[in-house]
Amino acid sequence: MSLDRVAALAGVGKGTVFRRFGNRAGLLQALLEERSRELREAIQNGPPPLGAGAPARERLLAFLDQLGAIAEGNAVLLSAHDQACAEDKYDDPSYRFWHRHLSTLFTEERPDLDTDFLAHTVLAAFNGDLIRHTTPPDDPRRFTHSIQQMVAALLDS
Repeated sequence: MSLDRVAALAGVGKGTVFRRFGNRAGLLQALLEERSRELREAIQNGPPPLGAGAPARERLLAFLDQLGAIAEGNAVLLSAHDQACAEDKYDDPSYRFWHRHLSTLFTEERPDLDTDFLAHTVLAAFNGDLIRHTTPPDDPRRFTHSIQQMVAALLDS
């Protein structure tokens, strides 16, 4: 979606959108952040299993369930974000938060693994085009269940 279209839908001028978000990438980052704000809050301050107090494996699978639901519901937005933010992907505040959370949980569960790399690898699977390609209409949670199965297998290896 173009910034012209976004501005028209919002009932403001294109300049207003540019001043607020800077560019298309900033707008896409803001939209994804809005959709994931509740999950971030649940991780930081909520009850288990997303918040502190549950075993790392349980927290990890609960997190992947919720992040997967966000991704499955916003695959087109993720695809646009991937294209617009490709060069700055690893500097995105949401990406850094998710990476740190995954890395911490992986370290608690499997300190013998390269958990920094593992967190990056799991997040790489949250690609909008991949989600759309692997999610048939009759199984809308396939992507999430597959990610959870993959992580469980890694933890069990």
